[in-house]
Parts: sequence; C-alpha cells; structure tokens
Amino acid sequence: MSTRETAGPDVSVSVMSGIKDIPRAEWDACANPGWGGDQGAPPPLRPYNPFLTWDFLDALEEAGCVSARTGWLPRHLALRAGGRIAAVAPCYAKSHSQGEYVFDYGWADAFERAGGQYYPKLQVSVPFTPVPGPRLLVRAGEDCDERRAQLAAALVELVRRSDFSSAHMTFVTEAEWRLAGSLGFLQRTDQQFHWQDEGYGDFDGFLDALASRKRKALRKERRDALAEGVTVEWVTGRDLTEAHWDAFFAFYMDTGSRKWGRPYLNRRFFSLLGDRMADRVLLVLARRNGRYIAGALNLVGTDTLYGRYWGCTEDRPFLHFELCYYQAIDYALAHGLARVEAGAQGAHKLARGYLPTATYSAHYIAHPGLRRAVANYLEEERREVALHGRILAEHAPFRRGGRLDRDEAS
Repeated sequence: MSTRETAGPDVSVSVMSGIKDIPRAEWDACANPGWGGDQGAPPPLRPYNPFLTWDFLDALEEAGCVSARTGWLPRHLALRAGGRIAAVAPCYAKSHSQGEYVFDYGWADAFERAGGQYYPKLQVSVPFTPVPGPRLLVRAGEDCDERRAQLAAALVELVRRSDFSSAHMTFVTEAEWRLAGSLGFLQRTDQQFHWQDEGYGDFDGFLDALASRKRKALRKERRDALAEGVTVEWVTGRDLTEAHWDAFFAFYMDTGSRKWGRPYLNRRFFSLLGDRMADRVLLVLARRNGRYIAGALNLVGTDTLYGRYWGCTEDRPFLHFELCYYQAIDYALAHGLARVEAGAQGAHKLARGYLPTATYSAHYIAHPGLRRAVANYLEEERREVALHGRILAEHAPFRRGGRLDRDEAS
C-alpha cells in the first residue's frame, strides 16, 4: 500500500506502509550501493552499514517492535525515476519521541502548552539506533545531491499536506545536514564518543599511546574485570545459537528494568537478527563458573564495529568497560576495522580512548512561531556543543609526543 507524490518530470515519490512494499534488492541497492544489491553497479561508494539494510529494518517490523501499536508507523519513502527506484528513506510516523536519542520533548511540551499539536510527526531514522550514517539513500549512478534534495522536499510536502507538525532526520551525515540546511531545515548538532585506530597494531600498541596514568588505570580495569575466573567469548556467524540469544536477552531486559524503562526490542527480534544477519553480529559474552553473566551486542560494518546493547546478571567491577569498550577495540584491531562506535552519550568513554565526534540532525517545523523558537534555541545549542567538544578533546587520555617502547610503557 502506498500513496504517491510528484517530485518533478518523470520522478515520483511513494509513501510505503511497510518495508516489505519495497523489494529487498531495490532497497539495498540504495542503502548500501555496490554491496550486492545492484548487479553491474560500480564499486561501493561508502562503507557497508548493517543498520540500513532491508533485513535489519524488516526484522524490526516483523517482530512488532516497529508498528502503529508501538508508535512507529512505517512511512518509508521510495523515489522512482526512469521506471526504477532511485532513492529511498526509512521514515516513520511517530506518536511520541521515544527511541530517537535526539531529544525534542521540550519542543513538544512548549508547543502543546501554547495550544499546538506536536504529534504525529515524521521521523527519518533507524528506530532505536543512534548510529550515524546516511538517511537519504541513493542508488549508485544517480545524482546524489539531486535525489536527496527531492526526498527532503517530499518530506516537507508531506508535512504541508497532512497533520504532521514536523519532519526530523536524525544521525545524518554532515553532507546531508548541510544539504537539508540549504533547503530550510533547522540544523542541530550533538556528539558521541568514537574510537579510531591510529595504526596501533594491537591493544598494547593502543596502550602505548596513552598517558602513563591512563595506561595504568586501563590495565587495572581489565585485570579486575576478568578476575575470579571470568572469561570472554566472541560469538558470531554460524556459532550463534538460540541459547546465546536467550542469555543475551536476559541481560538486555535487566538493563531495561534498571533504567526504569520499557525495552524497545523483544525476544523475536534477536532471533530474526541472528537468522538474517549472523555474519554481521558479534556477541561478546562473559562467563563465570560455567554460566554466562554478561554480554554486549555489536554489529559489524566494513570498517566500523557498532556497539549497541549491554547487560549483566552479575554485577562485577569494570565488566561493562571490558565487554563494551576494551573487547570492542581488541576485535576491531584483530579484524582490520578502523573505528568503534560505542553508542550514544557517555563522557566516561573519553578516559578509555573514545574521542568526541560530532553528530548531526535536521528538522523541518511547519508552525512559524515554533520554528522561530527552535531556531533560536539551536543556534545557542550548537555553540555549546562545539565548546563542550573542544573542552573534552583537551582531556583526551593520549600522551603528548612519540611512542614509548613497550618495556618502558609497562
């Protein structure tokens, strides 16, 4: 089921009510161009992003995590040109602001106090996933800027013709952010903490680059985390079983209960993820006395390890840091991955070698008064985010100057 809007001569944009309304190969040819979705396509133009795949987004829908009931009603955009799908965007009609990680609760509250209606709104994003990447997805061989601009214009037109208050594109690339700004979207920035391989070779090489005090602290944390017989396993691909998912789901639910929130994902989603994307899944599991006590879920791109969820049933000092940050670095270095993205927020990551990195979002707000108020707020917020990032960068754990010898560093 879809509705169609005209975007120009021989170009139309359809609004689809589910990812299954778009053929898997067509979606993936836009989401990860050159990575197998388009026969005869040029070599890949950008790294493979597992969260943008048809399989991942469909698993969310099939499991019921994304639906009208959960407040994430699929409204995916499909732009057709010359008889084929040339661009797509993962889009949802939202009845709340949960699971987005770019917080607009204050905007909604202010607008509704003034008599407006903020929900429903349109959200271009990967649900529950604060992972930066493209959101306006264009097939190889197309004019990327033109197709992105047409998708953005279609979002604006949907807002104008409906009861949506606004359209939001979150965790977009900087190029999409700048393009959206030129088309009248309000621009927002934030930051995450990412680890980057600077040619370390192995974890000891990474430690060598740290200031002495930080290096000693990390070594102590690792020793303490793995004390008393704790061992760590990497589980991926065909080695993943339902027993592994059972153990991890218990950890995931424990984290959700301790945060006084309802977890967004259900048990079926993880089975679907394992069935469809096992080679892109990495479970880091801690075991003690013959049973699993903690775990972290990661997805693997071509150059990035994406940390997503963590949980435990036995509280141990520094085990969170070990499974989520240090094991991720170990895995990245062992498999030639250039970067680890360990999720949203968390300035504590800085001391563990994860540096502040800008993230971007763009927002179209139809009501002139709300738009002016948000624009003023975002201007000040961007300055504060930039200042905060500079201050944090000055406290990075890396030492000044050249490397120490391994023996001296120990």
